[in-house]
Amino acid sequence: MLRRLIPDPFIIAILAAVALASLLPARDGFATLVGWLSTATVVLLFFFHGAKLPRDQVLAGLKHWRLHLVILAATFVMFPLLGLGLARALPGLLPPLLWTGVIYLAALPATVQSAIAFTSIARGNVPAAIASSSASQMLGIVLTPLLVALLAGGHGAQEVRLSGIGRIVLEIFVPFVVGHGLRPWIGAWIARNKGVIAVTDRATIVIAVYSAFSVAVIEGIWHRLPLPVLGVLTLVCALVLAVALGVTWGVSGLLGFPREDRIAITFCGTKKSLIQGVPMARVLFPAADVGIVLLPIMIFHQMQLMACAAIARRMAGYREDEEEPDVRRS
Repeated sequence: MLRRLIPDPFIIAILAAVALASLLPARDGFATLVGWLSTATVVLLFFFHGAKLPRDQVLAGLKHWRLHLVILAATFVMFPLLGLGLARALPGLLPPLLWTGVIYLAALPATVQSAIAFTSIARGNVPAAIASSSASQMLGIVLTPLLVALLAGGHGAQEVRLSGIGRIVLEIFVPFVVGHGLRPWIGAWIARNKGVIAVTDRATIVIAVYSAFSVAVIEGIWHRLPLPVLGVLTLVCALVLAVALGVTWGVSGLLGFPREDRIAITFCGTKKSLIQGVPMARVLFPAADVGIVLLPIMIFHQMQLMACAAIARRMAGYREDEEEPDVRRS
C-alpha cells in the first residue's frame, strides 16, 4: 500500500525540476540555451517513439475498428466535454488560467507506454491498445491544438497559438515518421538500448518542465497560486479521472465488448500524455502561461499512474480467480 502512495521516480524528477526552477530559474542566455536543448531533446524523443512502434502489431490491432472509435471518442470527445463542462459550471472554483490547463489536459492524446503496460497487466487486448494509443498520439498532433483553441477561449490564456501547429509537426510528427521509417534498420539497436531511450524520454520532460517553470517563476507563479487553490485543483483532477474511468468501463460494457476489449478501452481511453503535453504546451501557449497551464496534467499524470496500477492489479487478480476452476478441472 505504501509503495502505491509514493510518487514514481519520474514524478520526483519533475518536482525537483520545479523546485530548481523556483530557486534558480533560467535567465537570459542560459534560458535560451535551455530552450534549444529542450527542443532538441523533444525531436530526439519522438524519433525514438517512431522507431519503437511495432508496425505489425499496430496493423493487427486496427482490425478492431469499433473499439478504436470508442477509445478515440473517450479521448477527444468525452474528456474535452467534461473539462469544458466543469469550467463552465464552476468558473469560480479555480483561476481562469488553471481552467485553461484543465481543458488542455482534457484535449491531450493518450499515452502509449502506460496504456499498454496497464492493459497487459490486467490481461486485456494488448495489440488493440498499441494500435489505439499510437493512433491517438498521431491524431493529437492536430486535434489537440484545434480543441484547445475551440474550447479554451475566455478561460485565462492570453492566446492559443494555432500557428504553432506547423512547429508541432516539425518537432513531433516529422521525427516520429522518420524514426518509424528507419525502424527496419535501427529497430534492433532500439530494442537493445531500451534503458537509454527511457532515460531520454524522462530527461526531455524534466528539461522542458524546468524551462517552462523558469519563465513562470520569473512571472510570479507562486504568488498567483496559493496552496488552497492547488488543493482544489487536485480534487478537480481526481474527479475528472474518476468520471473517465467509470464512463469508459460502463459504456464499453453496455456496448457489449468482451472483457479484454473493455480493459483496453478503459486504460487507453483514460490516459493523458504528459510526454506529448509538455512540448506541445510550449508551442501553443505564451511562455508566461505554460507553467500554470501544465499543472493540471502534472497532477493528473501521477493520479492516473497510481489509480490504474491498483485497478490493473485487481483486474489481473479477478482473471486469475476466473481461470482457477479450469485449471483444477484439467
